[in-house]
Amino acid sequence: MNRILLVDDEEDVRRAVQRRLERQGFHVETADSAAGGVEAISSAPVPFDLIITDMSMEDPEAGIRILQAAFGRDVFAEVIVMTAYGNVKNAVECMKRGAFDYIEKNIPGVDVYELLTIKVEQALDRRRRSVNTVQGWEKAAKSKA
Repeated sequence: MNRILLVDDEEDVRRAVQRRLERQGFHVETADSAAGGVEAISSAPVPFDLIITDMSMEDPEAGIRILQAAFGRDVFAEVIVMTAYGNVKNAVECMKRGAFDYIEKNIPGVDVYELLTIKVEQALDRRRRSVNTVQGWEKAAKSKA
């Protein structure tokens, strides 16, 4: 079962996203701040398969701190950044730092929860492929030894 960490300071958003993803069969843990998210990332017994974070919580750089913590813990981290106040500068910065995607919460005419579900599946698929590739390399290296 895939483990997802959801970091958002808005309780209604956390609950809605958590319910949606749990209906899809995912195990979702939550944090209500960047500090709580960083703590969850660093203290988890094994890395999360995916992290979904709000960009602006305590401050406008909260999502960047989550990205840094995620990649500091796991080179194969997959992070989706969500924001209610999207701008090109933030989106570019997140993507440069390795985010899988950047989603605006308030896109007119778009079911953002459906979009997020699609992006979650894509991110988890990319993670699976990356991990499987490395495991294949390790297996090949062991068989040569």
